[in-house]
Amino acid sequence: MPKLYEYFGLIIMFYANEHEPVHVHIHGKCQGRESKAEIIVLEGIVTDVCYSDVTGRAPLEFREMQYFKEIVSARADDIVQKWIDFFVLHKSVRPERITGRLK
Repeated sequence: MPKLYEYFGLIIMFYANEHEPVHVHIHGKCQGRESKAEIIVLEGIVTDVCYSDVTGRAPLEFREMQYFKEIVSARADDIVQKWIDFFVLHKSVRPERITGRLK
């Protein structure tokens, strides 16, 4: 799974084996815990984000989930563009380490 960001101990990455049309699934991992988000895109615009647990994995703890939601919310458009670059245009995606709070 291509890594997108590191943010306060979380690793944010795409779900493997994505396909068109754009329906971005990303995972947040921290110390063996994992949750996922699906970014809903309609006509090129992010309209919603749905969060859920990953089957067979312990979910992110409360604070980790707050950070996960924070980064997904702040970077949703960038995540969608990286999805297009990686899965549609077959470009490499460089991970980014974010050391300050996003809001």
